[in-house]
Amino acid sequence: MKIIIAGAGKVGTMLTRWLVSEGHEIILVDRQKEVLETCSEKFDILAVQGNCAAVGTLKQTGVEDSEVIIAVTGSDEFNLLCCLTAHSLNPDIHTIARIRNPEYTEQVYNMQETFASSLAVNPEKDVAREIDKLLKYPGFLRRDTFAKGRAEIVELKVKPGSPLENISLMDLNNIVKSKVLVCAINRGGVVSAPSGEFVLQTGDHLFVTGSRDELTKMLKHIGVITRKVKSVMLCGGGKVGYYLAKILSESGVEVELIERDLDRCEHLAEVLPGVSVVNGDASSQGFLESEGIQNCDAVVAITSFDEMNMIISLYAKNYGVNQVVTKVDHVDNHSIQDAIGLESVVCPKDLCCNHIVRYIRAMENKSGAALSIHTFADGQMEALEFKVDADTKNIDVPLRDMQLKKGVLIACITRGGKLIIPDGSSSYKVNDGIVVVKSGDENIGKINDIFV
Repeated sequence: MKIIIAGAGKVGTMLTRWLVSEGHEIILVDRQKEVLETCSEKFDILAVQGNCAAVGTLKQTGVEDSEVIIAVTGSDEFNLLCCLTAHSLNPDIHTIARIRNPEYTEQVYNMQETFASSLAVNPEKDVAREIDKLLKYPGFLRRDTFAKGRAEIVELKVKPGSPLENISLMDLNNIVKSKVLVCAINRGGVVSAPSGEFVLQTGDHLFVTGSRDELTKMLKHIGVITRKVKSVMLCGGGKVGYYLAKILSESGVEVELIERDLDRCEHLAEVLPGVSVVNGDASSQGFLESEGIQNCDAVVAITSFDEMNMIISLYAKNYGVNQVVTKVDHVDNHSIQDAIGLESVVCPKDLCCNHIVRYIRAMENKSGAALSIHTFADGQMEALEFKVDADTKNIDVPLRDMQLKKGVLIACITRGGKLIIPDGSSSYKVNDGIVVVKSGDENIGKINDIFV
């Protein structure tokens, strides 16, 4: 597809990389010449310098015969105007706009036709929802959901003294007593799809597939306490803080939100009547102690600064807080996160890009095309969801007899509302859903691409 990306910031650049790798024709638009030159050389794309909301600039991109425009500049208003202008020049174009201001959320939804908006993405709201999911299942560092909620891929870490220490994967089910499948392991930053002989070590990050019930059983049998979170301390009163405080308080969780800016505190106290809003410096260990950090069930560090979030999270871990979640905006910090022992980490940029790429894959509407895509394990692995149709190869063939490409694994099969964690004798049928996990740079856009 021919896709215009308006805005060459972090999200625009990441989207460019992903979509170019999937074979799309990308036109990147931005005001800054230097950024465009860098992206043009790196990704071999067409770059157009100019105002992406102006008719003249959009005509230079070939908007009249483009299929999608993605507006991810730093301004919500600019993104809306860009999409509206593009739609006026090409009524058939799909428009995707990043809208971050909470004041626009309901307005953009209710005025979708007026704004000519096919999809509005809100990274901060997505992060808030992701953190809410993590707080409901304290043993997991990350959760991705597939097959209308029937299947999940979760991340957990092997800690010192864990029953998983020094256990081979072939013996795992004897320990966890649940039907799950380990589809990837991250050891020291190196991600692999392990064999049954692989022996787990302290510090390993496991990516496990299963149903929600089976994964909950697994946590129970490895001794991870999953008691309901009743009190949460939020450090940072930005957009993520607002959305998360609202979600948690409406679900009955006791929320204390700490924000340094007094004017912002007054605004939050007004719009979040069920939340305790405190004016203070969340980077001060003494202040956090005076606010009772040691008594919280969970602490969420969501300020605008990665370094401050990491420090706050370390404070919380030192006080023995059961669950600590850290927002990180720069994915280059992965090595630092691992070195200092951060566990549940969320990145708005990753979530935003995942959301947009899933939409584009779905609109391709090709036979056998991926219905959804999720990246995990520091971006080194992908999980793709497909529906089996009559053109799919190897229907009713046992998995052990299939020739899959290197680094590809069929992680689960859904059939008639039920989830199957497959073994070598399992097979799929027409209308089944399958989730495929892959590593490496191999581009898999359709189900038959997984085979040799």
